[in-house]
Amino acid sequence: MTGAIDPLETAVAVAGIFDRLGIVHTIGGSIAASFAGEPRSSLDIDLVADVREDQVSALVEALKSDYYVDEDALRRAVRLKGSANLIEQRTQLKIDLFIAGGTPLDEQQLRRRQPVRLGSGQTVHVHPPEDILLQKLRWYRLGGEQSDRQWRDILGIVRVQGPRLDRGYLEANAPLLEVSDLLMRALDASA
Repeated sequence: MTGAIDPLETAVAVAGIFDRLGIVHTIGGSIAASFAGEPRSSLDIDLVADVREDQVSALVEALKSDYYVDEDALRRAVRLKGSANLIEQRTQLKIDLFIAGGTPLDEQQLRRRQPVRLGSGQTVHVHPPEDILLQKLRWYRLGGEQSDRQWRDILGIVRVQGPRLDRGYLEANAPLLEVSDLLMRALDASA
């Protein structure tokens, strides 16, 4: 492995490729949580994208010089609204690519994505605080409610965003992901 690992730099590069191809996307995971809550390092990148089957070849072609991508796995993910991995060849950093439609909130997250202007002058689109909070709650639940890291991210978002959080949106959408109880617990813990 050569070169320092900078997940944000990689996220910007991958997002630029998606932008050039006209593929609507949003960054989630710990990067979005860091913008909405308390910053922390990340070991991977989560990206939700509305990739159509007719865009796969162009996407693979645009990525292949810097990223390992399995075209068959990507096509399968697009068909099944699942996920595929991209691996940055220089650093071996993993990008988890979630195809929109895999969860009940993907379409809303893409519509609600927020631009974040970075110090470099570049812009990336990230999940808004409410959506990353709901996704973190979902991952916490799917992980058996064991991840201290996920729970810290959740509480960090609630603490930092405070009254700016759209509680109506959270309460309306938490049942879709079956995380209403976790949402109430997180809101109560940060009160």
